[in-house]
Amino acid sequence: IPTSVEWPKVKSELIKISDIHSVDMAFIKDNVFRRSKRLIVFDMDSTLIQVEVINELAKANGAGKKVQAITEEAMNGELDFTESLERRVLELKGLSTDKMQSILKELPLTPGVEEFVRTVKNLGYKIAVISGGFSFFADALKEKLDLDYAFANQLEVIDNKVTGKITGTIIDAEQKATLLKLIAQQEKISLEQVVAIGDGANDLPMLASAGLGIAFHAKRIVKEKATSHMSHGPMTSILHFLGIPV
Repeated sequence: IPTSVEWPKVKSELIKISDIHSVDMAFIKDNVFRRSKRLIVFDMDSTLIQVEVINELAKANGAGKKVQAITEEAMNGELDFTESLERRVLELKGLSTDKMQSILKELPLTPGVEEFVRTVKNLGYKIAVISGGFSFFADALKEKLDLDYAFANQLEVIDNKVTGKITGTIIDAEQKATLLKLIAQQEKISLEQVVAIGDGANDLPMLASAGLGIAFHAKRIVKEKATSHMSHGPMTSILHFLGIPV
């Protein structure tokens, strides 16, 4: 490969072509790890599922438009994630766990997720969800999809109502990357054997930590910075990136 090639410019042009022709692309290192991935790490909101849960919770609590605007700024990298999360969670004060349960039942999975998970689980992959969202939903998805790990923020609930606060460590962008590395260490898996899949700016450190980081139906800033992106096909299209026949 010519050393004079400016890969960022090449990638930028390829993203334009990808958008015009609705074709996905991946920059994958051609080495011993290319077909030996062993751990898949998902973001949850707008990746594993088709919605941003916090927006759905806010709608149910009468603060939908306000929270959605803050979420959009945060996912585009225009706001500090922790600050934006605390502001949004304040708007959930008083929300009942019954309403949370109703929202959980209606969560739409991303097309292809169940087949994708079933396929890689059968091949021995470990699967985790690491979310800046909430454990109430991440834990339920872990059980539903038979995932191996689930990490998310813990909403404080007293007398079956959200208090507007988060308990414990906030899972922000850096914490997502740290958790990915800890899971890989726990499973004795090289980072080169990890695939991370996400859509927002707070996923970028996690995507950069993995051997293959995929921006999935992602915000523009994420597509530009991640090594690979998928903006058009279902989740099962990622199987092609892993060299797995569909």
